[in-house]
Amino acid sequence: MFRKIDDTILVSPQIGPGDLAEAAALGVRQVVNNRPDDEEPGQPDGATVAQAAASAGLAYAAIPVTHAGFSHAQVDAMVAALENADGPVLAYCKSGTRSAYLWALARAKMGDPPAALIEKAAGAGYDLRPIRPMLDALAAS
Repeated sequence: MFRKIDDTILVSPQIGPGDLAEAAALGVRQVVNNRPDDEEPGQPDGATVAQAAASAGLAYAAIPVTHAGFSHAQVDAMVAALENADGPVLAYCKSGTRSAYLWALARAKMGDPPAALIEKAAGAGYDLRPIRPMLDALAAS
């Protein structure tokens, strides 16, 4: 379920409260929810996951991303989440793709080379090529 992109980030499709003990056992220190509440019926809401994260001793941040795309505010929030984490981060959404994209956009803004990000994500099964122009723009800024 959890896909390790590198030692600092794991990405996952939708998680539930019962998944957080496993995340903590893997060394995760923070959970980042990239899924808006009520995106589809039956998904656990953010408050439920946040409560379970706290019970597992994990920090929690909500940076919801809709299918409308990514904003600078979302990228900046992900940069802050990554910079402030005291260990590996688990980011999740419906399939994991938005989380992988947002991680890559944040890392590009933090100075990581886009080609390296694309390679790391591909190793975890995520294709970042559709956002390559955005990665290049953020890396150049």
